[in-house]
Amino acid sequence: MARRTTTPPTEDFEERIVDIDVSAEMRTSFLEYAYSVIYQRALPDARDGLKPVQRRILYSMSEMGLRPDRGHVKSSRVVGDVMGKLHPHGDTAIYDALVRMAQPFSMRLPLVDGHGNFGSPDDLPAAMRYTEARLASAAMAMVQSIDEDTVDFKPNYDGQETEPTVMPSAFPNLLVNGATGIAVGMATNMAPHNLVEVVAAARHLIKKPDATLDDLMRFVPGPDLPTGGIIIGLDGVRDAYARGRGTFRMRAKCVVEQVSPRRKGIVVTELPFNVGPERVVTKIRELVTAKKLQGISDLKDLSDRHKGLRLIIEIKNGFIPEAVLEELYRLTPMEESFGINNVALVDGQPRTLGLRELLQVYVDHRLDVVRRRSAHRRRKREERLHLVDGLIVALLSIDEVIQVIRSSDDSAQARARLMEIFDLSEIQAAYILDTPLRRLTRYDKLELDREKETLQAEIAELTEILSSDTRLRKVVSDELAQVAKTFGTPRRTVLLESSGVTRNAAVTLEVADDPCLVLFSSTGLLARTTDASPLPAGGERSAHDVLVSVVRSTVRGEVGAVTSEGRLIRVQVVDLPTLPPTADPPSLSGGHPVSEYVSLSPGETVVGIGSLDPDGPGLALGTVQGVVKRVVPDYPANRDEFEVIGLKEGDRVVGAAELTSEDHDLVFITSDAQLLRYPATSVRPQGRPAGGMAGIRLDGGASVIWFGVVDPARESRVVTIAGSSTALPGTQVGGAKISDYAEYPAKGRATGGVRAQRFLKGEDVLLLAWAGPAPVRAASAVGKPVPLPEELGRRDGSGLRLTHTVAAVGGPLGPTSGAPDDTPDDPPGGTSGAGQVPAPTPARD
Repeated sequence: MARRTTTPPTEDFEERIVDIDVSAEMRTSFLEYAYSVIYQRALPDARDGLKPVQRRILYSMSEMGLRPDRGHVKSSRVVGDVMGKLHPHGDTAIYDALVRMAQPFSMRLPLVDGHGNFGSPDDLPAAMRYTEARLASAAMAMVQSIDEDTVDFKPNYDGQETEPTVMPSAFPNLLVNGATGIAVGMATNMAPHNLVEVVAAARHLIKKPDATLDDLMRFVPGPDLPTGGIIIGLDGVRDAYARGRGTFRMRAKCVVEQVSPRRKGIVVTELPFNVGPERVVTKIRELVTAKKLQGISDLKDLSDRHKGLRLIIEIKNGFIPEAVLEELYRLTPMEESFGINNVALVDGQPRTLGLRELLQVYVDHRLDVVRRRSAHRRRKREERLHLVDGLIVALLSIDEVIQVIRSSDDSAQARARLMEIFDLSEIQAAYILDTPLRRLTRYDKLELDREKETLQAEIAELTEILSSDTRLRKVVSDELAQVAKTFGTPRRTVLLESSGVTRNAAVTLEVADDPCLVLFSSTGLLARTTDASPLPAGGERSAHDVLVSVVRSTVRGEVGAVTSEGRLIRVQVVDLPTLPPTADPPSLSGGHPVSEYVSLSPGETVVGIGSLDPDGPGLALGTVQGVVKRVVPDYPANRDEFEVIGLKEGDRVVGAAELTSEDHDLVFITSDAQLLRYPATSVRPQGRPAGGMAGIRLDGGASVIWFGVVDPARESRVVTIAGSSTALPGTQVGGAKISDYAEYPAKGRATGGVRAQRFLKGEDVLLLAWAGPAPVRAASAVGKPVPLPEELGRRDGSGLRLTHTVAAVGGPLGPTSGAPDDTPDDPPGGTSGAGQVPAPTPARD
């Protein structure tokens, strides 16, 4: 196939048609385009590690005087200067390259000092009209001595300007900052490294040119990424250093911390190279929404420019954080692969280079730069020495010089006569004529002598450098050491030799669903034990809280918290802190307040906890107004909270307990010291919305202060503490009495009960009451043990005065009772069944 080209006829020549083969034309044009992309745009030079656009930016900024000690200028001004003089490929490509050289998360050693929004791993930078830039200190090392004939220059695209073909590059920029680019038929992707390590390897290669790869890897063990992180497995790194190609895996740097009183979390402080936190957050949310990633309850990005990256991944209780972290590595960008492809231009040809070849190319370049710089400096000093010699001759014969000049007709004649009389060169004679007479003094003679000595010493030193390869290498090595000292920083990336194979965490992702006991104390603390073994019945109890409720469950199960307003709120057992098994009943000092797990309205308290097992025991409830209810355990599975009793206005639940047997008694104790017990069979179970039935008949002004469940087959006790209704709550210790539960006769439901304590002078109300299995223990409001009377009193007898205020009473298995001091008009609440009465739980704001 051919293309026909028609030239329109003119007056001077006739129409001409040229037949061109289209395939040949396409091949030629494509090769020219590919050549241009490879050599002029996409691939860096192995000597200075810069692409043409980067080199032009640095050179233009240097020529503009945008040094680190000068102010910033608009980025658009830099882009315009580069595009107008050197790089006619559009402002977008220039600004993108400028931005990347200013980003500390892209460059291990940034070359541009940017001012303004230069973007983040997730966000684009602001437009060039909003940002400012100048050269960074490291860039000055790149362009240092560029005006001393250290590199070659070539014409720019229109031949009106010149530009350097390579930068002097005082440090191995290609290895330090890496490079990435896509050309035609080839690409490059080079990892950044630590400046101090690379310089140490280069100096070793300078000292020992026959050094092996293993020798160099003692100095450069692996990449050092700008964002830090962890590199897993170094086999791919060694392959890349040997052959120029290899792959390694990058991981985020994470720690498992206690991010809240209830939960652990994974705190991410460093991410893989070229991975931003927003990308990680988006991926995690997608996986959690799709149910592909479990165990994450919350995700917060607390990163800022002062504290750096801080990504908090909160883990649900019951999940192993380390196992969740392995899943995050497997499913999210928190672990990424980096494919090294060290393609760079060497002598104008693209080559794939290993570590040794990259260092060798740089070292050869740097040796050439220092050699050319030394030759240039020696030449300049020789020229200056030649002039100084001429000035010294003129000073020695100053009168004759002046006479020759005065007697000459013009400067040309004066120059010729000076050359002839004093044996001067034309340059020396011209310089003498141009020198002011005020410089030709006795003091300038001394200065010229000192300058001559200095120049001769410098020329000798430079000659030594040029004539000795050993001396030249030492100069290059010393300069590299100085650069490393000036710009070097500690390593950021951790290197791990392990292959880092991700283990299958599906089995170990969650905590085992082992049996446990859920404990609720009188001061409102919740916790769980490590197993479901019964709490010991004997032994001395250490100073700790009294248990209100003890419920059997499993680690991944649920329990219900019953409140004084008749609500039941689900609580996840895995969210509770774990108490280690002890010989005594465990101390709940390590528990967490129940208010952290349930939301309570003002004045609402938790009166007990119970099982949510539909096949388990149901709840028995008692209210302040004497209502009793047995709840059918048909709890809705799709609701976190619901009512378990319909309360009348002004009424509230005073006790809640699990009814484990129909043979147990339901027991009420009132503020006027009346106790009523009757079999649980007297109350038929009701559904959740029901309001219960009459449980006890109350006299005027009396109210229920305690309700619970008691096993009549066990040896049980009744504890009552009387006091005055006019005293401030919690200020009086009262008179306590312990009596035998068997002395109280059983009566019918909704009757008045029997007297439980005789009031003494000054006593008119029960401050606290409890009934349950012996032996009996009491505790203060802060959980400290309080001694009770040892002997048993008569059922209707009076009490003995206590030495300390009692807030809760319990039996051997932990069920406690207790109600705060209050008046009959406002009866105390917060009691619970089965011998359990917690102190009021403060509502959550």
